[in-house]
Amino acid sequence: MTMQKILVVDDDPAIVDLMKDFLEMEGFAVETVHSASEAFVVLERTTVDALLVDLMMPGMNGFDLCRQVRKTSDVPILFLSAREEDATKIVGLGIGGDDYIVKSSSPAEVVARVKAVLRRTNGRKPQPEERSHRLDFGRFVLDLKAHDLYVEGRQVALTPREFELLRLFAEHPRQVFTYEHLLEKFWHQVGDKHTVTVHIGRIREKIEATPAKPLFLVNVWGVGYRFEGVRR
Repeated sequence: MTMQKILVVDDDPAIVDLMKDFLEMEGFAVETVHSASEAFVVLERTTVDALLVDLMMPGMNGFDLCRQVRKTSDVPILFLSAREEDATKIVGLGIGGDDYIVKSSSPAEVVARVKAVLRRTNGRKPQPEERSHRLDFGRFVLDLKAHDLYVEGRQVALTPREFELLRLFAEHPRQVFTYEHLLEKFWHQVGDKHTVTVHIGRIREKIEATPAKPLFLVNVWGVGYRFEGVRR
């Protein structure tokens, strides 16, 4: 069985060595670097199964690294930070992080969280070609190649922006997207919270059996939205 590979990115050599030792003891292959720029060099030459990334690093920080990686990859990213503020955690998860771990956690807990994320994100691995372009959630199916939505077998029209919004959520189940992240990604920060809620409301009208009590696109109050669908 091929060993899963973890890339540890931290400017503190002591933490890098500690994480490497514990991860290797649990059967992982580990690569280590001390900056975001070094991480990109590794990612260009090899495939990794997850990144364990320090939040505060000189130069490009962990959030910036995550944003860059997310442009081309869904590889699981776990943030490791001394900062415990809820707002910082929300930002980390909102930009595409899969977990946020404070550095006061024991190395054993960090390893356990890495394993949990890998189990949870297994579904991100490439699907067979005949299924890879169709996201089937039972009630509705999103065809990524044709840009079509089928709800209970009936084709339903989506605007281009509605399609891209729904695709983002459908491809990242259980991930929280903040109002700010969605505004930046789809409207280049032109608009406000209401702009997002209106579009989410339109999508709910098309995919939810009861839009007022959504089961797929749910509110994370005061933060944004999360997709709860389970792919078939």
